[in-house]
Amino acid sequence: MINNIIKRTGLISVAVIGLSACTGNFLNINTNPYEVSKDEMSTNGYNVGAAISAMCGTVISTDVNTAQFTDCLLGGPMGGYYSTTGAFDRTIDNFNPTDDWTNVFLASDRVIPTLFSNFVELQDLTDDEVVLAIANVIKVAVMHRVTDTYGPIPYSKIGQEGMLAVPYDSQQEVYNKMFEELDAAINVFTENHGRNISANADPVYGGNVDKWCKFANSLKLRLAMRIVYADRATAQAKAEEAVSHSIGVFTSNDDNASLKPIAFGEKGNPIYTAVKYNQVQGSNTGGDTHVAADITSYMNAYNDPRRPLYFISSEFENVEYVGVMVSAIKPVLSKDGRKYSGVNVSPTDPLMWMNAAEVAFLKAEAKAVFGFNMGGEAKDFYNEGIRLSFEQWGVAGSYDSYVNNETKVSVTYTDPIGVNTRTEVLTNLCVKWNDTASPEEMQERILIQKWIANFHLGNEAWADHRRTGYPKFFPASNEGNKSNGIVKNELGARRMPYPQNERTTNADNYQKAVSELLKGADNMATRVWWDCKPEK
Repeated sequence: MINNIIKRTGLISVAVIGLSACTGNFLNINTNPYEVSKDEMSTNGYNVGAAISAMCGTVISTDVNTAQFTDCLLGGPMGGYYSTTGAFDRTIDNFNPTDDWTNVFLASDRVIPTLFSNFVELQDLTDDEVVLAIANVIKVAVMHRVTDTYGPIPYSKIGQEGMLAVPYDSQQEVYNKMFEELDAAINVFTENHGRNISANADPVYGGNVDKWCKFANSLKLRLAMRIVYADRATAQAKAEEAVSHSIGVFTSNDDNASLKPIAFGEKGNPIYTAVKYNQVQGSNTGGDTHVAADITSYMNAYNDPRRPLYFISSEFENVEYVGVMVSAIKPVLSKDGRKYSGVNVSPTDPLMWMNAAEVAFLKAEAKAVFGFNMGGEAKDFYNEGIRLSFEQWGVAGSYDSYVNNETKVSVTYTDPIGVNTRTEVLTNLCVKWNDTASPEEMQERILIQKWIANFHLGNEAWADHRRTGYPKFFPASNEGNKSNGIVKNELGARRMPYPQNERTTNADNYQKAVSELLKGADNMATRVWWDCKPEK
């Protein structure tokens, strides 16, 4: 898969990534600075902790350059959370990116090579089944983001004889394998209920094995709902197994999976650094990345009390929160672009992987739309998701008034500079639950609130939007869609193209994947396997 390893060439405010020739054997990557060395890390369990920490740093990369591509320039805009300003000519959200922008999940040395080299190293370092189970959960947390970006990917055969240039699995095979790995890990955690491992070896839960079990079950529930339209029987079985398990899924914000600031040290939260690239002197709203018009429009319509915690106020007079339109003509950063609301994130914020609110909304959708047995009623799960999010963001006192708001909204967008104003109404649903609504309306209401609660998790939001059609986003403008007709304005991007070097360094496997597994052209308009809701 990855015979060429991306090397950092400096800050990617100019979006430049270079490829340097290297071996296809990831266990012998030339002077790989990210792989654990036994000789250097031999003190009292430090090598195990270092390997786990290195793996954790690949879920949402702790490397700023990598995180900017995967989460600020890809997931953020495609998930309706972030938008680029006028700093770039070719972008993912204008559907005309360069290979450097779309290849990172598969081609960066900071993701798959770092993940698997440390995974294999860990297997040499310890026979502790709990530690190895944790490693498998981390692997699934990383790789489901990769397959959801491209569709079929090399997965089950990665690591055989240390090789990365291996055949692709279909996306269904990838998901089946991930369920198998999660189930095995959950069994190990269950057998070791109440046990702790060294806190120094665990930058997520401080060694709490039961917390890892809850994360594994919660991740299993997320993946089950991802495939619900493609394989409903498996989705139901896995979802119901996850919530009925003796240790169960997330029920409290104390369960949330996130990488703590100690794991990225003085460098700080990589999203904080990335959104500030090229910030205009005298402005504090951000640089290359600002918040998107989609998220500010919804939250303004709902008068959402989380706005000051999500957004930096705009520099426009009498407009507190306003985002930049995605897939449209962008304002010039040095002029009007600087004035739009920024992404409110600090250097010491943890990198959130999954939160308890998402789990509650997953249960609400599973029950309301598909009739799965989630151990309760959809209304209660829906309200619990909102409550947990308000608690997470420190606005719990506003919960009652928000959740009981019956006012119908009108989600539109007024551009302060008059260029990208949209009069179409994305939704008119109120917040308050309606037991008499159709399953489609219930799904839309759930997905809107889940999306708001998952702010920053753009790749997850993009997956939900592709899977369900919700929340509805502003369609691309004709001027903002630069795909030469490949991507439809209303549908947006459905996946990312494979790295160009796959066509040469892994040519046979690449050609087979496109012709037999992808079921469409290798472009941004082809749907992945689970993107098959009949109503769409």
